[in-house]
Amino acid sequence: MATDRVGPPLIAGERETLRGFLDYHRATLALKCDALSDEELRQQSMPPSTLSLLGLVRHMAEVERTWFRIVVNREDVPLVWSDERDYQVAYDATKATRTEAFDAWQREVEHARRIEREAESLDVVVHSERWGKDMTLRLVMTHVLLEYGRHNGHADFLREGIDGTVGP
Repeated sequence: MATDRVGPPLIAGERETLRGFLDYHRATLALKCDALSDEELRQQSMPPSTLSLLGLVRHMAEVERTWFRIVVNREDVPLVWSDERDYQVAYDATKATRTEAFDAWQREVEHARRIEREAESLDVVVHSERWGKDMTLRLVMTHVLLEYGRHNGHADFLREGIDGTVGP
């Protein structure tokens, strides 16, 4: 994933704004992982947590997969790292590699972008079997955006702990 980060549009419609913020936060996660070795990317925060930058990348691949492919597109696909839909399993990346995690994440981001582009509008209503509720593409995009915001905060702390790098 490119580490060039373009800010979201300052003047745009709702869809373009949501898309811009999602892409900005996707690029932020990639930026936080830039120029680190596999070993550094696997470095865990503190016991008992297994959280690492690679774990966050894997987790966000599962988030993208679930919300866009399973919920919005109604694809019958399993999660990549869990048979029980346990999102925490993705955090344990002790044997993961940059290639494995980033390839999976990039594939899911591309699926998500395609699904969003092909949707008629943000008002498309989908029914989530897992949660037993109807929701719109707007809600899904907002939820995924909030997931990135929260986890990019974690990525800030993880990166600082690895090599002292702080900032955007």
